[in-house]
Amino acid sequence: MNDDSNWREVAEILAREIAPLAVGTRIATHRELVRRFAASGTTISQALALLTQRGLISSRPGAGTFRTQARAFPRVADTAWQAATLELTGQDASGSGMPRGFRAQAVAGMLTPAGPDAVDLNGGYLHPDLQPHAALTTALSRAAKRPQAWDRPPAGGVPELRDWFAAEIGGGLGRHDVLICGAGQSALATALRALAQPGDPVLIEAPTYPGTIAAAIAAGLRAVPVPLDDEGMRPDLLEQAFARTSARLAVVQPLFQNPTGACMSAARQREILAIARRHEAFVIEDDFARYLLHADAPLPAPPMIADDPGGVVVHIRSLTKPTSPNLRVGALAARGPVVARLRAAHVIDTMFVPAALQLTALEVVTAPSWKRSLRTLAAALRHRREVTTAAVEATFGAAALALRPRGGYHLWLALPSRLDDEQFAAAALASGVMLTAGSNYYPGGNNALHVRISYAAAPSPTDIDAAVRRLGPLLAGGE
Repeated sequence: MNDDSNWREVAEILAREIAPLAVGTRIATHRELVRRFAASGTTISQALALLTQRGLISSRPGAGTFRTQARAFPRVADTAWQAATLELTGQDASGSGMPRGFRAQAVAGMLTPAGPDAVDLNGGYLHPDLQPHAALTTALSRAAKRPQAWDRPPAGGVPELRDWFAAEIGGGLGRHDVLICGAGQSALATALRALAQPGDPVLIEAPTYPGTIAAAIAAGLRAVPVPLDDEGMRPDLLEQAFARTSARLAVVQPLFQNPTGACMSAARQREILAIARRHEAFVIEDDFARYLLHADAPLPAPPMIADDPGGVVVHIRSLTKPTSPNLRVGALAARGPVVARLRAAHVIDTMFVPAALQLTALEVVTAPSWKRSLRTLAAALRHRREVTTAAVEATFGAAALALRPRGGYHLWLALPSRLDDEQFAAAALASGVMLTAGSNYYPGGNNALHVRISYAAAPSPTDIDAAVRRLGPLLAGGE
């Protein structure tokens, strides 16, 4: 049962088994259910979430999941009609024939908690022990005392926070070139909808962040993959893709690319910009890892937008990755008339980011502790990278890692050609290790012969080392 569309079937099977149990009976663990149904962790999580909504089960952190007192629910009417209606409305009304979709499985999988019986080598957010809790608490308290915290902020964002982002991004940007948005994913979705029409092609990295793929599909865009090398998107193939598709939009991650870890040099950035200018196209620069440099990282190239007076680049910057998944504050920066288009799309999508959250972010980044917290994080990420790299090389061999990026929070790990990445990820979860199948990073979802390992979300370096080494016996799975 490997198709994640079967989570409802799993839920029904479990519901029939759980219903006769006495209240307080402990049910099978997430890991045991993955093994039993040969399903992904996302499938089991969705099934358990449905049973929780029905009142059949409840989870107790650190203890497990238990049968609860059944609650009376009204009889649910037949909703089968919805399937046909949703299928009909999947086509965009513009007549382009390009269906919009909501491919959230890969993104939702990154948000699935590991559970008490698995080590999280999948998540993209800092473990609580790495988050600057004291600074966040102080910032939230100070922000709440400001009178404007509970007033409606300007649609473009709190002016002082826009000023900070403009100065931080550089390139002579000003307040009016910056929009405050709800972190990176929100900014990416808004930018894609603002800059392209349903049915348009958008050039993306191959492989790339699943949220980029999901946002493009949700906007009704046709994602066209462009392969990478060690410095990111290949200029020769980008040129060909622009010419072949007549695309007017590309999305790149220039710094510690997710999932490969590739970094663009300043020279490569200039090549990408020159190609985009020739084709009169926009480049969305997803600078998600700017604050995730490791303690031993060389100085990275400046953002692409800093060398772009002509307005080709739409820049995305977020504060979520180096702080907390709950500080969902980021910025969209651009030059020229495109700012008005982005602002209009942003207002339609979210109206505005709550003032209290913006002011909390402002307190965080303007406090003396901000730079200190980044240095502390840089040292911790370096140590975790070294531990993870050593464990991977000992378990999979040095050839499994093409890149060892000194920034970000992940490694792109090659599997032996006899293995299937989705089956390997499912087997890893059954062994108590959550990681991400490489197929999630391609629009076609084909076997990528890679998995991504994240070392930011696990409790400790010791847990990471043990979890990676636990994968060793799975390498014989395809023999």
